[in-house]
Amino acid sequence: MKTPTILAFVMAGGEGIRLRPFTTELPKPALPFGGEYRIIDFVLSNLYNSGIRQVYVLTQFRPQPLLAHIGRNWAVLPDEPRGFVAPVLPPTRPGAAPFQGTADAVRQCFDLVNKHAPDLVAVFAADHVYRMDIRQMIDFHETCGAETTVAAIPVPVERASSFGIIGADHERRIREFREKPQQPTSMPGNPHVAYASMGNYVFRPAVLKQALKEAEQRGEHDFGRHVLPRLIHTHRVYAYDFATNQVPGVAPHEEPAYWRDVGNIETYVEAHRDVIGPTPRFSLDNHHWPILSSAAGHDRQSMRSRADNSILGPGSIAAGAVVRRSVLQRNVRLEPGARVDNCIIMDGVTVRRGARLRDTLVGCKNTIGEGTRIGYDRHRDREFFFVTSFGTVVIPPRGEGSELTRVSAV
Repeated sequence: MKTPTILAFVMAGGEGIRLRPFTTELPKPALPFGGEYRIIDFVLSNLYNSGIRQVYVLTQFRPQPLLAHIGRNWAVLPDEPRGFVAPVLPPTRPGAAPFQGTADAVRQCFDLVNKHAPDLVAVFAADHVYRMDIRQMIDFHETCGAETTVAAIPVPVERASSFGIIGADHERRIREFREKPQQPTSMPGNPHVAYASMGNYVFRPAVLKQALKEAEQRGEHDFGRHVLPRLIHTHRVYAYDFATNQVPGVAPHEEPAYWRDVGNIETYVEAHRDVIGPTPRFSLDNHHWPILSSAAGHDRQSMRSRADNSILGPGSIAAGAVVRRSVLQRNVRLEPGARVDNCIIMDGVTVRRGARLRDTLVGCKNTIGEGTRIGYDRHRDREFFFVTSFGTVVIPPRGEGSELTRVSAV
């Protein structure tokens, strides 16, 4: 069987409203994750590792950080002269409208499909943490004779109302597609689990073109809310079960088919907790299916720091400090005597001598003053910061020179 050619679109234009204040200046796919990555690196790595090397990244909200990241780290693909990862901005011609949604973004860029004439078009979300061999989804698509395939992950029924939910028959042909239903349809043969859409799709180009044309005529702009619920009634649309996806190098202690939508502060913090410790639910060190970034050439951690079950990103220094169950992103500086426990520290933060942080998410470019205590007195923390319902203190990103000292001592 001939291997189909694939053109991929990565949807990276969303604002990430539920992750504010961290997405006020950064689009969600550009947020730091795991010390040395941006969230978008996960989908780009999955595409690259799957041999899909012609990729357009559709941007919109505050695109400059993504443009810079892609230009530095993804513009040149090694040993792939015909491959590319290219950002695409909304049209700027007079009278042109910005992207109105995921489907509208692909519709406005459909000339790129005509240019490359692929056998299949993959449309993937940019804001999830996972590993996936996408070729296995392609094989399923071809074997079923599908015209469209949706990647689906089994989730407990009690949590299913947070997702787009798929109702499929025993052959996995989709018969129902509802966005965040109050009464989700369970999987065939398992009343306790439902299929949730992962926001990853594979289309035959002619089917996609017609579906987008009809959506435009109806004033509809989104794949999950509009295009797919209609398409299932007119075309062969199948659900690919992500739980069956096999990626090499996954350790026995890792969660099978790990996938997280890091769409709010709680899930962003929880996903970071999943990647640290001696037996993480999701290991960032799988050399058989690497998550790629630009971290080469940086020291991962200072040799004189005490980093207990933690990750220190490129350029971060913690000499003489104590770091426990925490993630320090890029260029974080902990002075001697500082201590962080169960924290996520964003890029460019300085924690002064003797400061102590616990259960805290610190935004970029903050300076935590000498002797400051945060996370030890919830009543006092709430006077100065937002504290989530699950107990994490949230410190917004700050400009250069800001220094936090107004928090009570232990």
